[in-house]
Amino acid sequence: MKFGIRTPSLKRIIKAKTSGRMKRSVKSTLIPLYGKKGMGLVKEPKRAMVNKMYSKTSVSLWTVLKRLFIA
Repeated sequence: MKFGIRTPSLKRIIKAKTSGRMKRSVKSTLIPLYGKKGMGLVKEPKRAMVNKMYSKTSVSLWTVLKRLFIA
């Protein structure tokens, strides 16, 4: 499990912004429960718990920079 600051990846940022919008919109129209809150816990409880712990113990570099310059 990672603790501390996550390392940003430009490649992953671009892929996340460009590749999934159409696929997500199609899935959400066809599958009624797709993308609803809590569905990850129902489908894969172990993975959902690991992801929740990861997001609580690590922080984004952009969040750290934002807190430094705004506060």
